[in-house]
Amino acid sequence: MPLLYTVGQYTVAPALRLGWRPKVDGLEHVPARGGAILAGNHLSVADELFLGAAVSRHIAFWAKAEYFIGDGLRGWFTRTVLEGLGAIRVDRGGGRAALAAFDGAIPVLKAGGLVALYPEGTRSPDGRLYRGRTGVARLAVAAGVPVIPVGVVGTDKIQPIGKLMPKPGPRPEVRFGKPMDFTGRAADSAGLRAITDEVMSEIQKLSGQEYVPRYAPRRES
Repeated sequence: MPLLYTVGQYTVAPALRLGWRPKVDGLEHVPARGGAILAGNHLSVADELFLGAAVSRHIAFWAKAEYFIGDGLRGWFTRTVLEGLGAIRVDRGGGRAALAAFDGAIPVLKAGGLVALYPEGTRSPDGRLYRGRTGVARLAVAAGVPVIPVGVVGTDKIQPIGKLMPKPGPRPEVRFGKPMDFTGRAADSAGLRAITDEVMSEIQKLSGQEYVPRYAPRRES
């Protein structure tokens, strides 16, 4: 199993492998080439680290704009990680700024790259899986690429919300499901909602989380 990627000038995969020994299941569902969306649950900032380490291909992550403007050591660390991951900035305020995330992601996908996003839109406040927002469906339909559901387990114990650095914890797991093809599906509001709900159902099967049929409250940090 390849575990190698860099954040800036620092190679973090060996530390992840030695320190936490992450377990990866279903890696064969991630294509060796071609565009695809990795859509997962979101428990911790560490999700990006372990997902990025599990896949040998480069992944461009969607990340909220607030992560790029933080102050102090925590802000510097978060920016360094996300910039090293090739993160695509997502402005959650709506309007033209919010659409910039799609403008950044669609060319990556059409060029054969991988983009990872979290349909919940924020980290789970209590470990449960919340209703997905339809951005994942809009992106899949617009780019014409499959969605690969991802379930991550244990990262909330390694880096709880509010903690700057990962800490020793249980062995995390990254579980990949079979690609979901939405070619030809309706792109109206009802169709996008249906696609999103299907993706969230597969994520729930992989993560084993309790599902909450409402949006998670958004966090500012």
